[in-house]
Amino acid sequence: MRRRTLRLAVALAALVAARAGASPPARPAAVPAEKKPEVLIEARPPPFSDGIFPCMECHADQKDPTRRELGFHEEQQSIFDHDAEHRWCLDCHDLQNRDVLRLASGATVPFTESYRLCGQCHGDKYRDWRLGVHGKRVGYWDGPKTYLLCVSCHNPHSPRFKGVKEIVVDGKTTVAPTLEKLRPEPRPRRPEEMRR
Repeated sequence: MRRRTLRLAVALAALVAARAGASPPARPAAVPAEKKPEVLIEARPPPFSDGIFPCMECHADQKDPTRRELGFHEEQQSIFDHDAEHRWCLDCHDLQNRDVLRLASGATVPFTESYRLCGQCHGDKYRDWRLGVHGKRVGYWDGPKTYLLCVSCHNPHSPRFKGVKEIVVDGKTTVAPTLEKLRPEPRPRRPEEMRR
């Protein structure tokens, strides 16, 4: 019986040694995952100011790309503070078709996809917006969601957040940025400060 146990132990040891010396079985090569096309986010239309859209009604013959003081849109020039030393209208608006925006690549996107334009410079905010950490979205946690565009809360010509007001666009209530500075609410009163 001892001989049988000894032979079994030797055979087992030889098998283990043979497997240890052999290379591990080859794994099948990983197939690279196909890159999924970017999913466009459903977003409400931007809150256009009255009487300025479509832009091409006025800009059809205006093809001068020179940086200059504008003879129109004084309200935009008076508040313009979007890296004002370096930004110019045609950094974001398309020269040939003012009814769309122009990405750094030269591709054009509709105003409803303005987040793609903003995300080129503000990548961290864009990432947070897509995750629902920055900005506002409404809908279902496990279903369709509607995201508000960057320009629903930030004036694109003066983007530092100042506040929003409710407006109605196409019969739906949404928000639009204001130029009024935010005023913080007063601090809550402590219990000992309250009269009974």
